[in-house]
Amino acid sequence: MSTTIADHCSDLPVEEYPSGHVLLAEGARTSRLFVLIEGEVEVLKGEFEINRVSDRGAIFGDMSVLLDIDHMATVRTVTPCRLHVSEDGESFLRGHPEVAYLLARTLAHRLNGVTTYLVDLKRQFEGERSHLGMVDEILETLLTEQRREFTPGSDRDPGY
Repeated sequence: MSTTIADHCSDLPVEEYPSGHVLLAEGARTSRLFVLIEGEVEVLKGEFEINRVSDRGAIFGDMSVLLDIDHMATVRTVTPCRLHVSEDGESFLRGHPEVAYLLARTLAHRLNGVTTYLVDLKRQFEGERSHLGMVDEILETLLTEQRREFTPGSDRDPGY
């Protein structure tokens, strides 16, 4: 059995939430991290459901904590849930290198999935002159980005 982030959270409090409870609200800023023990949550962008998650050890709020930005999506319980909760996610990650490592692996998997998807899009729309033809520029930005500010879809010139 492989180790999950939840296996390294015994020093965090456990909280229980009923179904329908918003853990993180898109556009709000908190420093909270949630680690799922049991139950199911949905991740929403606007009203569009991006994902449903029931994996023990799934972590929520990580992108906001790591990038010091507002939450990019809403996380809401679908079923009653038990979660480990850190009120100061940055301090928790700094003090738990094993969790930071497992989170880095999770983020690497996510990036790999997005990159694979963008490469597929690039192949599909190679000759397009519309905004779909910009997939190669977005892909190049994602693959070479090293801490410069960039917001895909913004009108700002990212300086590339």
